[in-house]
Amino acid sequence: MENKQILWQDSKRPIFGLPLSFTKYKLLEDKLLIDTGVLSVNQEEIRLYRIMDVTLKRSIWQRIFGVGTIHCCSADKSTPEFEIKDIKNSFEVKELLSNQIEKERDAKRVSGREFFNDADDDYDIH
Repeated sequence: MENKQILWQDSKRPIFGLPLSFTKYKLLEDKLLIDTGVLSVNQEEIRLYRIMDVTLKRSIWQRIFGVGTIHCCSADKSTPEFEIKDIKNSFEVKELLSNQIEKERDAKRVSGREFFNDADDDYDIH
């Protein structure tokens, strides 16, 4: 198994900006991992090239405590939408994530049109 560099990692910070949560985020070069749970752990893996849209949200309380939430839309069937909730340096993380998504899409030669193709492949968009 090849080791990928960890570009960023943090925990969800739901209470006063403190990492008192069992949700952990890890951004690798080609994927985002979201681990949830304490006794029974679930790991969601989202390939970066499949992420289509990234939006930063910061409520008044999040701004007061220096955290934010990144909302993502993806072409992943099991995780079409997800959030990276209550993280520190949310603007910088959103920019890092956006840049990594573009790198991965370029490396895999993925364009937006592939996401509009019907899953049944009844037609081909060119």
